[in-house]
Amino acid sequence: MSIILTSMADTITTYAQIGNPTPEAPPLSDKIMKMVQYLTWFMILSGVLAITVAGGKFAWEKWNGSAMESPKMIAGAMIGGVIATSGGTIMNAILG
Repeated sequence: MSIILTSMADTITTYAQIGNPTPEAPPLSDKIMKMVQYLTWFMILSGVLAITVAGGKFAWEKWNGSAMESPKMIAGAMIGGVIATSGGTIMNAILG
């Protein structure tokens, strides 16, 4: 009886072994990566544009002597840039 069980166990372990599959990129991953690259450039461009516009508004407010609202805009643009940059860094660390 034990010979039969041992033989069956050997047979099952022989057939149950799975090879190490090679990694393969998912379908359409190249297009998704291209979209992520475009979104990254859009985020960088929008951040630079936001800081430029806020700086121009800051100069205009200073020149006209009106109420200073643009320092909040500059701070918001800089915080948004830090968040966007941190998100990209975290995603790069996760994706390897």
